[in-house]
Amino acid sequence: MKPNRKKLVVVLVVFFIALWAVFAVYYYNVSKDMKRPPSLAFLGDEIHKVRDFKFVNQDGDTISLEKVKDKILVVEYFFTTCQGICPLMNDNMAEVYNTFKNDEDIIILSHTVDPKRDSVPALRDYARKYDADSKSWMFLTGDKKELYDQARYSYLVTAADSSKTDIAADFIHTENFVLVDKKGRVRAHASKDGNVYPYDGTDKKDVAQMIKDIRLLKEEQ
Repeated sequence: MKPNRKKLVVVLVVFFIALWAVFAVYYYNVSKDMKRPPSLAFLGDEIHKVRDFKFVNQDGDTISLEKVKDKILVVEYFFTTCQGICPLMNDNMAEVYNTFKNDEDIIILSHTVDPKRDSVPALRDYARKYDADSKSWMFLTGDKKELYDQARYSYLVTAADSSKTDIAADFIHTENFVLVDKKGRVRAHASKDGNVYPYDGTDKKDVAQMIKDIRLLKEEQ
């Protein structure tokens, strides 16, 4: 074989090897992106993180952010004497609980909006209605202002601006559920209009979507 032809063959071999390598890397990245689960939207923004708290659960144990860190949190606000939306919300939350009760990565935090009436014994009795294990489904009480500030400014379950300046007169009554990922960021599903809303705890379809989204969060790195 002539020297020039040899060089041409070598150049062509190197070229096709390089081309194959580029294609292989591209195919790998595309395949990885296709397999990667779709990311949930952020309620607020990606920088916002849930702040620390100290509340008391139905067993009388103090629960802080440290005790539930690296977990996916399902958050709601309710009160035990509610005869309106709360029973429906917690019937739906029970579906979430029964789906994930054996999964140590998932914890439900149900905060009272009426700590004056919802004592630890009251929450314990309420939890028994749902056969709730306090390791997986925590019913929480505490200082009213701290509970409400956590709802508005940390979990973002309701409008941040309160029309009440007197905490004694303030009252949150919302059907909203939110998710908190393992990094402490508030997450939710974007609607068709592109806006991000909390999940409607009275709507079975919304709760079913939330269950799907919890599974998505479990797959996130």
